[in-house]
Amino acid sequence: MKVLQRLLLLAYFVVATLPLAWMAVTSLKTRDDAISLDPRVVPLPSADGGPHAPLTFAATTDAFRRLSHVHVGAEEDFWSYLWNSAFIGLGSTLASVVLGTLAAYGFSRYPIAGAKDWLFFILSTRFLPPLAVVVPILFMYRELDLQGTHFGLILLYTAFNLLLSVWLIKGFIDEIPRAFEEAALVDGYTRLQAFARVILPQARTGMAVTAVFCLISAWNEYGFAMTLNSSGALTVPAYFAGLQGNIDGMPWPQIAAGALIFVAPIVLFTVAVRKHLLRGMTFGTIKQ
Repeated sequence: MKVLQRLLLLAYFVVATLPLAWMAVTSLKTRDDAISLDPRVVPLPSADGGPHAPLTFAATTDAFRRLSHVHVGAEEDFWSYLWNSAFIGLGSTLASVVLGTLAAYGFSRYPIAGAKDWLFFILSTRFLPPLAVVVPILFMYRELDLQGTHFGLILLYTAFNLLLSVWLIKGFIDEIPRAFEEAALVDGYTRLQAFARVILPQARTGMAVTAVFCLISAWNEYGFAMTLNSSGALTVPAYFAGLQGNIDGMPWPQIAAGALIFVAPIVLFTVAVRKHLLRGMTFGTIKQ
C-alpha cells in the first residue's frame, strides 16, 4: 500500500511540475528551437558541436540575458515590470493583512450592531466579477488621476482582497480564548498592548495564510492591470499580453524565462509559510 501511495504521489508531482519543467526547457532554447515542429526536449551544452540527436537542442541562456532588452511594443524591459508587480503585490498584501486584522478583531471582540449583516455584505461583494465594475472604476480613476499609478492599483487590490482578509482572519481570532486577553488586562496591559502581545502572536497562522492568498491574487491579476494602465504601473501579466502581435514574433524563450522568474517569489513565499498553510486550510473560517 505504501508503494502504491508513493507511486501516486510521484505521478501527481510529475504532472503538477510539468508546466514549470516545460517552461524551464523552453527558456533554454533559441526562438527557432522553441517554435520548431520537431519536438526538442533534451538540452545539450551549446558548445557541443555537430548535429544533435532527435529530441535534443543546443541549450543557451540567451533568453535570460534578453530580459534586459526592451521588446518592440513595450516601453521598458522585463525587470521594470517585475518591480511594478512586486511593489504593487507586496503593498496591497501588507495593507490587506493589516486592515483585515484590525477589522476582524473588531468583529470578533466587540458587539457591533448588525455584525452578521455586515459580514455577509462583505462576503457578497466577492460574488461580483471584478471585470463587471472595471468601466466605472476606470471613469472614477480618470477623475482622480489614479490610472497608470502604483497607488491606484494598490488601493484597488486592497479593496478586493480586504473582503477575503476579514473573513479569514476573523475565523482565527474567534478561536483565541477571550480569557487570554482578560488575564492580560488584569495584569495591567492596555487593550492595544493585549492585542499586540496576545492576539497577534496567536493569529499569525491566519495572517500568514491570508497573506498567501492576497499576494497570489494581486500578483496574478490581469484585468485591472491591463485596463487601468497604458504605461507606468504595468505589471508582468499585462506586459506578457502586450507582446502579442509583435512584428518580430512572440519571443517564447524570453517569455518562458520571465515566467519562471515571475512565479519564483510566490513559490518561495508559499514554501516559507507552508507550516501555517496546513493548519490554515483546516481551521478558521474555512472550518466554519
